[in-house]
Amino acid sequence: MGDARARVERRLDELVASNRFEIAVVFPVVGAVLLLASAWGWLPEPLAFNPYLVLAGVAVMRLPLIAGLLPLTDRRAAVAVLALTAYAFGVEFVGVATGWPYGHFEYLVDLGPMLAGSVPLGLPVFFLPLVVNSYLLVLLLFGERARRAVVRLPAVVAVVLWMDVVLDPGAVALGFWAYDAGGAYYGVPLSNYLGWVLSATVSVAVLDWGYDGDALRDRLDACPFFLDDLVSFVLLWGAVNLAFGQPVPALAAGGLGAALLATDRFDFDVRARTAS
Repeated sequence: MGDARARVERRLDELVASNRFEIAVVFPVVGAVLLLASAWGWLPEPLAFNPYLVLAGVAVMRLPLIAGLLPLTDRRAAVAVLALTAYAFGVEFVGVATGWPYGHFEYLVDLGPMLAGSVPLGLPVFFLPLVVNSYLLVLLLFGERARRAVVRLPAVVAVVLWMDVVLDPGAVALGFWAYDAGGAYYGVPLSNYLGWVLSATVSVAVLDWGYDGDALRDRLDACPFFLDDLVSFVLLWGAVNLAFGQPVPALAAGGLGAALLATDRFDFDVRARTAS
């Protein structure tokens, strides 16, 4: 069983490493084009915001994160992932029904199959990467200081909010979801960000419990593509916000890209480096 798992992990590593550019750059750029074409009515009905196409594209962009985490995901870590998945579904159902903690909102586009007609079945592939990528970026940016919970927790919460400053305005502009009362920040209310403070705090506590911090740091050192999903995020949502003329979230995406460059984890000569 252990040998079979090791083979799967090795093959997934090889798959992602040999296709980094396609996964981290081509997929989000094509995804942004398709989403914008859908929002602007340039695609025919079967293709416009096709939920299975959206979910498949997102799944491919998540491959670097999955490959990076898989060798570290023992039973304890698997329980942590399941707990965060349950939390994601629970808080989303409560949010749609009551408006707490993110504010009253509703999905306007099916992001894959919908549970009870209100929450995407694929929610974990949207929620978990937001918090896990933030957690990993903080480990890289803060180094030894990130070993202290008093540094790690507020830093991860800040990065999660930073990412959502990029994501939510773009999603609202595309028509993925809408807040009933609107909001001063590109249609997004302050309550959304207060809700993410709660969700990010819960996520840090669960990740701290489930994953060994030293093992995560070692894997980050050994796995150059571990944060490529964050590259995809910057390209996709930066492009969407630029296309809709939303300068603040577009600049925030650029700032997130600059933080990634500071970690020296990715460059656009990746084809040459992975082929060598």
